[in-house]
Amino acid sequence: HKLRKSRSGTETLQEMSTGQTSDATSSVERLNVLIRTRTGRQYRSMQLENPPTSVSELTSLPAMSWMHFAKDLYDGRIEQICILSELERMKSEAGELRQLHAASTTESEDTLSAKTKKERFDGQSWDSPSASTFYDVLREQKDVLPDEIPAELPQDKGIKHEIDLVPGTKYCVTRQWPLPRDQVKAIDDSFESRRQARQVRESKSPHS
Repeated sequence: HKLRKSRSGTETLQEMSTGQTSDATSSVERLNVLIRTRTGRQYRSMQLENPPTSVSELTSLPAMSWMHFAKDLYDGRIEQICILSELERMKSEAGELRQLHAASTTESEDTLSAKTKKERFDGQSWDSPSASTFYDVLREQKDVLPDEIPAELPQDKGIKHEIDLVPGTKYCVTRQWPLPRDQVKAIDDSFESRRQARQVRESKSPHS
């Protein structure tokens, strides 16, 4: 496989055509080239210089830093790039991709979406973190995040949270516009009914 970038910025992916042989003594070879352009991809035949093939030729190539390589590639000074690939690994990865593509085409997008949602939902169950060292603590706080919206607040566990202000800190006071008496009464009655239903608790903060 070869990746070539011309001075015009066109990227090409080159593959040896079926049944093609490469002569080690020749200086050029003809390849089937898959050209990727703005309008799409197309194949065409192209003659390219033969890259190094022997171990001695490859190991004698000069080293180049990544920054210099990227700059020269961007400036168009590099016209041809050869990528070394392991043949057996390429065949194995190609087979896995074919199997993955074949499996994906047998299921619709809706089926895959439903399957993914079910896997994510099962991963959030109480059985999934059973191996965690914090599992017992999580079970104690299970009522904090119930599966269904409760009709009332969870039982008070006696845990209080306080925020200590730095001495000299001024309170943040937001000016409120006056409401009509009937609206104030409606709001108070709403909170009182929720308090009696144990959906809210009276704040015990000295700043409330």
